[in-house]
Amino acid sequence: MGPLELYCKGATVWVPDEDAVWVSAQLLRDYNPEEGLLCLQLCNEQELHYPVASLSHLPPLGNPDILEGENDLTALSFLHEPAVLHNLRVRFLDYNSIYTYCGIVLVAINPYDQLPLYGEEVIDAYSGQDMADMEPHIFSVAEEAYRTMTREEKNQSIIISGESGSGKTVSAKFTMRYFAVVGGAAQQTSVEERVLASNPIMEAIGNAKTIRNDNSSRFGKYIEIGFGRKGDIIGANMRTYLLEKSRVVFQASLERNYHIFYQLCSARNYPELRELKLLAPEDFRYTCQGGDMHIPGTNDLAELKRTSDSLTTLGVQADQQMELFRILAAILHLGNVKVTASGRNSDRSYIDAGDGSLAVFSELLGVEGPQVAHWLCNRRLTVAGETLVKPVPGQQALEARDALSKHIYGQLFTWTVHRLNSALRSKRGNPKSFIGVLDIYGFETFTKNSFEQFCINYANEKLQQQFNRHVFHLEQEEYIREELDWHRIEFSDNQLCIHLIEGQLGLLDLLDEECRMPKGSDKSWVRKLYEQHLSSKPHPHFQKPRMSSSAFIVLHFADTVQYECQGFLDKNRDTVFEELVNILKASQSELVAELFQQQSTSSSVTQETIHSGRRAHKLTVGFQFRQSLQLLMDTLNSTTPHYVRCIKPNDLKEPFMFDPKRTVQQLRACGVLETIRISAAGYPSRWTYEEFFTRYRVLLRGAHDQEQAQVLCRQALPELIPDPDQYRFGKTKVFFRAGQVAVLERLRAERLRVATVIIQSWVRRWQARIHFHRTLRAILTIQRCTRGALARRLTMTMRYTHSALIIQKTYRMIVVRQLFQVIRRATITIQAFTRGTLARRRYRQLLSDRAAVLVQSRVRGWLARRDYRRVRAAVVFMQCCVRRRAARREMLTLKKEARSVERYRELNKGMEVKVMQLQLRLDQEVKGSTSLRETLNAERDARKAELETLRATLQKLQNQKLEPQPSPGIVKEAEEQRQAEEKAAQQIEKLTQELQLLKNEREHVMKEKENLSAHLVTQQQTGEGRHSVCILKIFPLCSLTDHMSAESMQEAVLKATTAIKRDLDEERRKYQGLLRDFSRLEQRYDNLREMSLLTERTTGHRRTDSTHSLSFEPLSPSLTPLSFLSTSPFPSGLPSPEPERRASVTSPTSDRRAPWSTEQTMGLLMESLDVAKDPTVKMKGDDLAHAYDAVRVANKFLENQLRSQHNQWQNEMEALRYQLRKVSSSPGTIPQDLQDLFDAREQECVRLRRELRDLKNTSTLRRLLTQVLPAPSTSHDCSFEPLKSATVTGLLECRKKDEGKLLKSLITDLRGDMALTLPPGLSASVLFLCLRQIDQSGDQTRTRSFCSAFVSAIKVALKKHSNDLDMTVFWLKNGCLLHDLLAQHSSKQMSDSDEIVSFLVDLSDQIRALSDLCIQAYQQLLSIIEARLQNVVVPALLESEGISSLPGSAVKLALSRKRASSDPRMLGGEAPSMGSLLRELGALHTAMSHQALPPELLEQAFHQLTYLMCASAFNSLLLRKDMCSWDRGMQIRYNVSLLEEWLRSRGLSAGGAVTPLDALIQAVQLLQMGKKSEGDAQSLVQTCTALSCQQIVKILTLYTPHSDLDERVTLNFIRIVQGLLKERSDSQAPQLLMDVRQVFPVTFPSVPPPNLHVDQLKIPDNLKISFLRKA
Repeated sequence: MGPLELYCKGATVWVPDEDAVWVSAQLLRDYNPEEGLLCLQLCNEQELHYPVASLSHLPPLGNPDILEGENDLTALSFLHEPAVLHNLRVRFLDYNSIYTYCGIVLVAINPYDQLPLYGEEVIDAYSGQDMADMEPHIFSVAEEAYRTMTREEKNQSIIISGESGSGKTVSAKFTMRYFAVVGGAAQQTSVEERVLASNPIMEAIGNAKTIRNDNSSRFGKYIEIGFGRKGDIIGANMRTYLLEKSRVVFQASLERNYHIFYQLCSARNYPELRELKLLAPEDFRYTCQGGDMHIPGTNDLAELKRTSDSLTTLGVQADQQMELFRILAAILHLGNVKVTASGRNSDRSYIDAGDGSLAVFSELLGVEGPQVAHWLCNRRLTVAGETLVKPVPGQQALEARDALSKHIYGQLFTWTVHRLNSALRSKRGNPKSFIGVLDIYGFETFTKNSFEQFCINYANEKLQQQFNRHVFHLEQEEYIREELDWHRIEFSDNQLCIHLIEGQLGLLDLLDEECRMPKGSDKSWVRKLYEQHLSSKPHPHFQKPRMSSSAFIVLHFADTVQYECQGFLDKNRDTVFEELVNILKASQSELVAELFQQQSTSSSVTQETIHSGRRAHKLTVGFQFRQSLQLLMDTLNSTTPHYVRCIKPNDLKEPFMFDPKRTVQQLRACGVLETIRISAAGYPSRWTYEEFFTRYRVLLRGAHDQEQAQVLCRQALPELIPDPDQYRFGKTKVFFRAGQVAVLERLRAERLRVATVIIQSWVRRWQARIHFHRTLRAILTIQRCTRGALARRLTMTMRYTHSALIIQKTYRMIVVRQLFQVIRRATITIQAFTRGTLARRRYRQLLSDRAAVLVQSRVRGWLARRDYRRVRAAVVFMQCCVRRRAARREMLTLKKEARSVERYRELNKGMEVKVMQLQLRLDQEVKGSTSLRETLNAERDARKAELETLRATLQKLQNQKLEPQPSPGIVKEAEEQRQAEEKAAQQIEKLTQELQLLKNEREHVMKEKENLSAHLVTQQQTGEGRHSVCILKIFPLCSLTDHMSAESMQEAVLKATTAIKRDLDEERRKYQGLLRDFSRLEQRYDNLREMSLLTERTTGHRRTDSTHSLSFEPLSPSLTPLSFLSTSPFPSGLPSPEPERRASVTSPTSDRRAPWSTEQTMGLLMESLDVAKDPTVKMKGDDLAHAYDAVRVANKFLENQLRSQHNQWQNEMEALRYQLRKVSSSPGTIPQDLQDLFDAREQECVRLRRELRDLKNTSTLRRLLTQVLPAPSTSHDCSFEPLKSATVTGLLECRKKDEGKLLKSLITDLRGDMALTLPPGLSASVLFLCLRQIDQSGDQTRTRSFCSAFVSAIKVALKKHSNDLDMTVFWLKNGCLLHDLLAQHSSKQMSDSDEIVSFLVDLSDQIRALSDLCIQAYQQLLSIIEARLQNVVVPALLESEGISSLPGSAVKLALSRKRASSDPRMLGGEAPSMGSLLRELGALHTAMSHQALPPELLEQAFHQLTYLMCASAFNSLLLRKDMCSWDRGMQIRYNVSLLEEWLRSRGLSAGGAVTPLDALIQAVQLLQMGKKSEGDAQSLVQTCTALSCQQIVKILTLYTPHSDLDERVTLNFIRIVQGLLKERSDSQAPQLLMDVRQVFPVTFPSVPPPNLHVDQLKIPDNLKISFLRKA
């Protein structure tokens, strides 16, 4: 079949169009060459007669429908411009796919919208995958470059080009982010952070808003990211090209200057930047010329913060950043300097001495303002050895000012790049290989093109030449690899155009020569161009415009561009006066001086010296650009390039709007069509023999055996395609020229049509025969039915007569019975009401009698008490009178005796001296005793005053907590102390009264309970009332409405429980995430320590032995949450530590383990009470002891009373609820008095809860005081029970000198093969028995150190076996067992069992460290199995061929050919299958079961792994078009069913291990369901409940049929599904891919360990621990 035969009726062709560039049309009849016309019908049903002058003028043919939306343009059967444009349009508009392959080129269309395509889950999905297996993406190109670099150890380059606004910068940014994640995640270094931090800086100083792009890069950059031997990023380097310095001084309409200027102006009111004296952007000349100072959706202030943070990350200090901002602000102020013209002909100029802008400029840069003003308006010339100063006109002065601004900014830009390179430079040696990312400007053509466009297009010419040669080289390699007999492909080489620009006497040479001329000008340069390239040697790529003599035309590869010569010489020279540069060199600013001291090697300052008719020049801009471009090309040629072409779909920046004209223009300019032309010149269509056999089996003859596919293809193709030049046979593929696939498709369709006609004839005969037999059977059936109908009619008449008699009899009986029932119900109702009235009357009488008796008893008691008080008062009065009388008598007697003493004194005068002496000694003794007593009293008063002061202070702190007012301080006066004491006493008395009231109310509740119980019993017996309303009122949380049912109440409780569990899981997830980060930081610390040790070893330092480092290994930090719910994975057996004792993961170990002082705890106490610290208040431990004793007894007693009362009240209410549920089935309602009673009880419950909450705050105060000074052991009210001191037997004794040997034998030096032969938990049991023996000996310090030592040793063992699955499971088991044993015997564990003897030492810190260690072991176990499953999951679940008999299962239809740099498929290698996956899971299950780990822990581990497998397979399914088909869905469903069956057979499905597979199962069901009608759409939405709207639409978009029996999903059906999904309340996250990194928190089950005894252990001899002795 020849090419002309393809132009037949029904064929699709493309015809040119002015608006759409190309439109599709259909042939109405076959093409006849004699007519010279094609009769076409356009899409709008208009007919068109298309003239065809010759065969070469035939319109391009359309591709088959099966190739529509293909992700690789080179896979199209017809490769031409309209096919490429249509395929890009379909993928962009219909499928929302912005990426498309074109051979080795990735075409990226800017969507102008935020798409969920660049998250971490997408990076994980593309990491490690083959480029040809995944959907086109920028990450796929980055992964291909990374894999090729690591595999071939060869440098790579990613060349990103395109117009301004096409997305080059964003693509380069995401590429660098991919490398930072893939190359830096494993090592946890900061290099990738610095690499990413360079982007905001370069965007700020090198990007600006243009008409076409809001964030256009105005320079080219090439970033080399260096990688080490392990594939980790170790450094980077950046090279820049051709910064657009003219933008600093001029911006076109609706454009902006560089972003950094507007960022600084937005922060002008900040105190740190006020010295810059910045104004609004509208007030600066350099920022207001474009007229548009703001970008919608951009916050310049936030961007400045981001830029500053990035500079800090890269090591630029704050003072240097301020210097940088000063220079930028000085440029803005320099632009506002006004130059005034003077002189007769305005040949002079001057700057006002009072110019404010010049003064600010001079102040910011530290230069002399008058000198700057002088040399801006004057010029120094040297003629014949004499120096002259010549004034310059005003225009030249303005140009000098702008040139100085551009030069300063250029130097600052260069300095910034050098500083970034210094920060990004590798600190660990030279990189082994690198990947370069080139973000360079694309081909540009405007209305007026100048020097910048000329350099840009010159660079694109060089890049296009390198691209063409690389594409040709890849095609040649493919043909050689397949051993094809091929001829050389001719392609257009643009070497002539490049030689025109850079060759000898080319454009750049003549431009540099003209710049060296004393009076060179733009016009003279253009005349030289005309003479050289038009007159002397005409060049085919050079032309002269017809209407202009100051321009020239260059015929580039992409388009013909006319350049205006004005400004070429000035821009090439980039002249700045030397005097101005010298002024800046002498600046007082260090940074300014540094910028211009180095300008001798980087700037292009021209010295305006006239000496001997010659000038001394620096390098021109063109020459520098040519050198840097040649260096770039050498670098690219030494690497393996990867190409990304960015396309701008429209100029309006509208999301998902496609402009065909602009797209075609860019496709031509970026070389995509040239790639297609080269591919079309060879053999673009390539099929493996298996694919060809599967697709065109109907065209082959003989036995259809797939093993003979190659032989059958070689036999059939010569008959199908007579021209042997149209195809070639390779080793593994068959190659076709362009259009031959369409020929085969036509032959296949014809063969299927003939077969269909034959099948239709046989089917119609069969249908006619069936119709005849059906008619015959119908006639017989009608006859039989008619006769039966007559017989049934007679039978029905007789039956109706008999039924009428029965109905009459029954009706009469029913009427009489209904009358009897009415009378009976009325009688029963009257009796019930009467009996109820009598019962209520008796009940009220009983209540009245009981109340009267109660009143009488109270009155009689009151009278008796009153009489008793009167009698007691009278008796007391009489006693007082009698005692007074006796006292008077005793006084008279004493008086008489006194008078008698004087008589005795007269008689015994001789004894006076002795009495006086004795009196003197007595007085001395009395004085000494008095002084001692006064001293003692003073001490007591001082202690009492201090105690009262402390009590007053404590009371004030409590009052300040209740009333947030500033503390007035400690009052020193005695009166205020007395008032504080009285206030404390009143508070205690008030609490006592409240306690008494609670007791009274409790008694009242008890009485009401008895009455209510009696009433309920009565109601149950009589069957009156329904109590559902009361039941609801008992529950305060569920009493939302009076008619809420029990189901809704249970639902509310379930929701609350679920919310609490969700919060607890979230806290655990955060906690375990912190542990994971801490483990990574520890690993990073170990790496740095090893590097430092290696460095020290070179200087003679000896490394510490590992056995000595066991005791110094820091424990893992114990992090406890602030909430009352514990985030520990173990059950809450120990009391949670105080929130103030929590330590950060990154805090030093010494800080966490240091004992707390009294001042620290007191400070925390005052912070918890929200009290401001008074520096005059210094509370010590002795003072706080008195305060503690003052409030401890009352608070504890009151708290215990309230708790017991609250618990008793709850028990009573539970009993009432139980009784109410019993009688809830009886009808009726509860009386109003009972409802009031229940309401009162509810209020009482709320009040008690509030009091308990207040008491919790008091209890917190008491606990804090206990930490400062524990209660004395002799206190009678201490609530702590003494520790059990029973003797424990059956232990193991380990001497202190043997502890290191024991740890080495059991932990550090334990081999894997020996560990697997030990009984589960043997190491933990031996260590625990040794620890118990040390604890029993009473050596607390040794107990703690030994416990910390084996915890650190286990951590070292885990790090040592970080990749060993069995050993990780082994230590997970021993760690969990150790934790359970220590927690069970902890001194803080309150156990009622007499068999458990607690530790004498508090080991709570070690228990928390063991808990963290178990979590780390669990996470390490998951990391090991995840690393094993990473390369197995996707091939096993998605690619494994489990159903061999399924049609089309042997080979997938992959029309997109493999890239040359991709991994070739191994022909003889074994691909991962479901057996491989199940073997890996079985190894984990066997290891965990062998160590007797709890089943709950196995379920959690496999739940995590199942989610990982589902997420990886699901993400790959969403990114692979070849997986979205019906037959592939059947294969995947079979593979998932094997995994489900395996999980159920091991009893893991009950723990939720199968639940994560729902998303993958529903995705497979989606592939297998019908996708045509609206009913199919509704069924699809109802089935796929676990999938989000984006995921469902993505799968429907990617659905590709692999057979003719299936069809693509129409856009109309997708819109119907989207409409239905909007109505569904979708709780799924709006992300497209599943988060592969999601980690579920682990909870270790509570398994009480058995009591251990040394006789129960079977210790093998090969452990070498015979030095242990039984104790």
